[in-house]
Amino acid sequence: MKRGFEYRFYPSDAQAAELSRTFGCVRKVYNMALAARTEAWALRREPVGYNATSAMLTAWKKTEELAYLDDVSCVPLQQALRHLRTAFTHYFAKRANYPRAKARLKIARIHARVAGRRVDHRHKLTTRLVRENQTVVIEDLTVGNMLKNRRLSRAISDAAWREFRGMLEYKAQWYGREVIVVVRWFPSSGLCSHCGARQDTMPLHVRTWTCRCGMTHDRDVNAAKNLLAAGLAVSACGAGVRPQRNTPGGRSATKQEPLQREP
Repeated sequence: MKRGFEYRFYPSDAQAAELSRTFGCVRKVYNMALAARTEAWALRREPVGYNATSAMLTAWKKTEELAYLDDVSCVPLQQALRHLRTAFTHYFAKRANYPRAKARLKIARIHARVAGRRVDHRHKLTTRLVRENQTVVIEDLTVGNMLKNRRLSRAISDAAWREFRGMLEYKAQWYGREVIVVVRWFPSSGLCSHCGARQDTMPLHVRTWTCRCGMTHDRDVNAAKNLLAAGLAVSACGAGVRPQRNTPGGRSATKQEPLQREP
C-alpha cells in the first residue's frame, strides 16, 4: 500500500503577495476568455478554441490597461485557458453545465479551509482511535440510502462516513489493529443493552426510549454499547465472521440474534 503525505506551505509576505497577484491575473484571464468565447458564439456562431484565446492573451498583455498580466508567470495564465477549454469540452459532451466565471478568491479560500479542517479532524480522530485501541468496532451503514433523506443528507455528506471508514481500515493495517464491521441489519438501536430485549420498531425520530425492564436509553449511546459487545464477542470467539468488502483489516459480525445479558 502506498502512502500519501500532505505538506502545508507557509509563504513569506513577498511570496503571499506574488501568489495573490498571480491568482488575480488567472481569474481575470479566465473570465475574459469565457466572455470572448460566449460573445463570439452568441453573436456570430463562431467557435473560439484554445489557440484563439491564447492569441487574445498575448494581445491583452500589450494593452496599457492589461499590461500587468505580463508581470506574472505565463504558465498559470495558459493553464487557465486550458481549464476553460476542458470546461467547454465537458459542456458540449453534455457532461457538465455551461462554464461560469471563476468564484472570488476569498470564497474559494474559505471553502478550501473548511474542507481542509474536516479532513484534518478525520485524520486526527482515526489515528487516535487506532493508536489507543487494539480493536475498533463500527457499523456497516447504508450511506447511499441515508443520503436520500433530505434532513440527514447534508450532515452525512459533511461527515464523510465512507472516507472515515476507509481511514480507519488502512490505519488499522499500518498499526496492526483490528477493525470489526457489524452487519447493517444488526438491531443495534432497538436492542436494550441492559437486558437484551428487542423493540419491535425504532423510528429514526426516536432519540431516547425506555425498555420494559425500566432502563432509559439514549439511542446512539445504546447502539454503541450493543455494537461494542457484538464486535468483542466476534473478536473473542471468531464465530459468525465473514470477509467484509475487499479492504484490509476489516471483519464482519453476521449474527442477527439479540445479545442476551445477565439482568
